[in-house]
Amino acid sequence: MRILLLLMETAAKIRYDIASLKCRSCGGNGKNMKLQKKALFNAQGDTDVRKRRMIGGNTTNLNDFNNMKYTWVSSWYRQAMNNFWIPEEINLTQDIKDYRLLTDEERTAYDKILSFLVFLDSVQTANLPNIGEYITANEINLCLTIQAFQEAVHSQSYSYMLDSICPPTKRDEILYQWKYDERLLKRNEFIGEQYNAFLEHRDREHLVRTMIANYILEGIYFYSGFMFFYNLGRTGKMSGSAQEIRYINRDENTHLWLFRNILLELQKEEPELFSPEKVEEYRTMLRRGVEEEIFWAEYVLGDRIEGLTMEMISDYIHYLGNLRATALNFEPLYEGFNDIPESMKWVNVYSNANLIKTDFFEAKSTAYAKSGAIEDDL
Repeated sequence: MRILLLLMETAAKIRYDIASLKCRSCGGNGKNMKLQKKALFNAQGDTDVRKRRMIGGNTTNLNDFNNMKYTWVSSWYRQAMNNFWIPEEINLTQDIKDYRLLTDEERTAYDKILSFLVFLDSVQTANLPNIGEYITANEINLCLTIQAFQEAVHSQSYSYMLDSICPPTKRDEILYQWKYDERLLKRNEFIGEQYNAFLEHRDREHLVRTMIANYILEGIYFYSGFMFFYNLGRTGKMSGSAQEIRYINRDENTHLWLFRNILLELQKEEPELFSPEKVEEYRTMLRRGVEEEIFWAEYVLGDRIEGLTMEMISDYIHYLGNLRATALNFEPLYEGFNDIPESMKWVNVYSNANLIKTDFFEAKSTAYAKSGAIEDDL
């Protein structure tokens, strides 16, 4: 009986090794290189942390916090856990009054930006498990699980904002604007199509592309919306909404940091996925993200919002595009735009949840669960 069990274990190991070899040998350019969905129960998985890989590894799925190959995960995990917050802790009573006093342009921008944020954070929540199915480093999957939870909290936050300031009919109108507003639908399609393409092909090339799309969403796509809320807040309007966004922005920064590090690890482990030709494809995606964000800002904000101009917004988004590209060791996307524009330095100050104080409840700092584990270099 023992001999039979040993033979079965050996056969399973051989099947895994053959599948892994096929995966690694099919075309050095990564095209058509199908990913294998990891087994949930895998008694033959590697226990040697040195053999762990981001994708294509042989994982046991055991979560061991004392043995991590990617040691930066420990800092990220502590930071993310310390960032826990509850949307209803923020008092939106004044926002209910302020919303009625917004200009028509401000109210339209508020509605459309909220519709955009609701939809894509919902898509994020749904898509992260799809990525996790093919990640074979268990510590990374822990991070993706926390990110999915935080995206769900963001959706809860948007619902709380809408329920607080809008009657039910208006709330539903805002929620589903992404289906009927052509500009908003087109903007969402760029990210959604990348995610759908990965679900269709499930290969390494499309996995990296969906990760780049995630990186664009977290690091470029949200920012004209965020700065709009911060601009309202600094002019004394919708301070509760601005506070909600500040917490969300803090979470998104950790998500951005996570995917930046995943992509940097993949550059070392899967260099064929980052050939000069592939890198240029990813830079093109980043440029498309910048263009979509500026196009959206022209539509929803333009020069119609007091305290913001399209020149300010465009300069800032170009700066973010360069910042995101160089953080992945890519060449900058644009000449100039290497430093944050003087006119937009207030955004960084206002978005820093660990520096701003608020008077909700007991006037506690927004950094009520502050952790200095991660240096925010993104």
